[in-house]
Amino acid sequence: MHRLTLGDFELTAVSDGVYHLDGGAFFGVIPKSLWQKKVVADENNLVPTALNSVVVRTGKQTVLIETGIGNKLSDRMIKIYGQPAKLMESLGAAGISPEDIDIVINTHLHFDHCGWNTVREGEKIVPTFPKAKYYVQDGEWQYATHSSERDAISYISANFEPLIASGQMQLLKGDQEILPGISVKVFPGHTRHMQAVILRSGGRTACYISDLIPTSWHLDVAWVMSFDLFPLETMESKKRYYAQAIPENWLTMFTHDPNIPWGYIARDERGRMVANPAEQSV
Repeated sequence: MHRLTLGDFELTAVSDGVYHLDGGAFFGVIPKSLWQKKVVADENNLVPTALNSVVVRTGKQTVLIETGIGNKLSDRMIKIYGQPAKLMESLGAAGISPEDIDIVINTHLHFDHCGWNTVREGEKIVPTFPKAKYYVQDGEWQYATHSSERDAISYISANFEPLIASGQMQLLKGDQEILPGISVKVFPGHTRHMQAVILRSGGRTACYISDLIPTSWHLDVAWVMSFDLFPLETMESKKRYYAQAIPENWLTMFTHDPNIPWGYIARDERGRMVANPAEQSV
């Protein structure tokens, strides 16, 4: 269990498990001869890809950032990606029930980031977190309902449309504060309206940066996934993020890193980006 304090906030890293993505897709135009120095692919060229979420306890409310793949994938998608479905188990190990969650924040609506937003209950799709308000960018939802042929497989309407219909999902328009000390900021590139979640408390800052920097393997500005709709914007968004996060020593939370859920990004003696581990609290 990875847990630390950030001012008055308690952060707990929870996981929906590990699935597998094609290494070429995960690292885009970066040659395999380079990326295989960071992670070893299996015989099918698949690399382990974590599904990291973060629970933030503010002292007044409990916030869940991201909800993994969930358990509603089709048989075809399970054959492609697998379906570990470990988030409920991980939350339980942290002493958290679905009823404890007050707020859910989705950085975007790809199926591997909002899968546990809802669950099947007989013939119905119902909220997994019955008391929670869910937040996502309005532009992200608009695109999810009219996605292109290139990425239509990335969106599963059952993960969000029932919440829109019930009014439980709130649609944001740009950067906004959700709670005191918890805000969202749009970083386009992976999708046009993907948002990061920024936490500030006690003079310290953490950021769940989502698929802008999916793992510590993707720290270099040019290491961009082929899944990104706007790769040049991803690179500019990374630069914008580093310009603030590095000098201010932000804790960066990695959504898909199977080894470290978070770390402090810095430059080593050769000027390369590295993620220094964060101290954990028990």
